[in-house]
Amino acid sequence: MSDLLQRLRGRGWRLTAQRRVVAEVLDGEHVHLTADEVLARASARLPEISRATVYNTLRELVSLGEVIEVSTDGRAKRYDPNACRPHQHLVCSGCGTIRDVHPVGDLLTDLPPAERYGFSVSAVEVTFRGRCPRCAGD
Repeated sequence: MSDLLQRLRGRGWRLTAQRRVVAEVLDGEHVHLTADEVLARASARLPEISRATVYNTLRELVSLGEVIEVSTDGRAKRYDPNACRPHQHLVCSGCGTIRDVHPVGDLLTDLPPAERYGFSVSAVEVTFRGRCPRCAGD
């Protein structure tokens, strides 16, 4: 059973056939699919699944905190099931490929107190940008 499915079962989330197939499609390392990509892959496994079901399931998974919605540079939102392990993203400025990365150090404490302007900082989002090997070869 996938990590995402295990987490959802542990929460007592009702796993219909449609919800299960969406969770299975999202499972894995470095998975950052758009809603349309999730729909296409889910439809290949369960042809009767509807667009509304996929979109509603993604919205619910995000609201549960089990999937992270990732937006980069005005491109389509992508869905990241790696919600339990803190990480940042590396984005190709050419093709939009997204990879999970785990920088060394505590990004939260790297912000000097003088630069916090009195904020109580609770989270950090950093996006690293560059060109993937395929795009760099162009």
